[in-house]
Amino acid sequence: MFRANRKFHSPRRNGGFTLIEMLLVLVIIVILASIAVPAYMKYEATAQKNAAIAQIAAFKQALQAYALQNNGEFPTTAEGLQVLISNPGSDPNWTKTLDASAIPNDPWGTPYKYQCPSDNPDKDYDIISAGPDKQFGTADDISN
Repeated sequence: MFRANRKFHSPRRNGGFTLIEMLLVLVIIVILASIAVPAYMKYEATAQKNAAIAQIAAFKQALQAYALQNNGEFPTTAEGLQVLISNPGSDPNWTKTLDASAIPNDPWGTPYKYQCPSDNPDKDYDIISAGPDKQFGTADDISN
């Protein structure tokens, strides 16, 4: 006998995704990533530059404290920034002026360059980050 209220069943399996649906989701993810990644990279570059500027400002503050303790004299190029965290051995009045266990590298992994006296007659010293290209003396260097 024929029953009129019998439901029609599709031959398609329920609960799975088709290849077209999966490809559509993949395309959407790629489109979103192509928008988000460049925005993130720009943000990351700005954050790294700001971190280098902040670190140089911390060095400047510690150098000012060092100079106050040493009759207005800044550390020599040979002593470097290391003198802010450890006694070079010959200074009986030395006190730690930078709260750190080691002088950190810049955000790109390059050591900061310290030079005293400065090549610039308006400054006592130079603190320079090589910047993203990791080469000193280029346009992307960051200094005090």
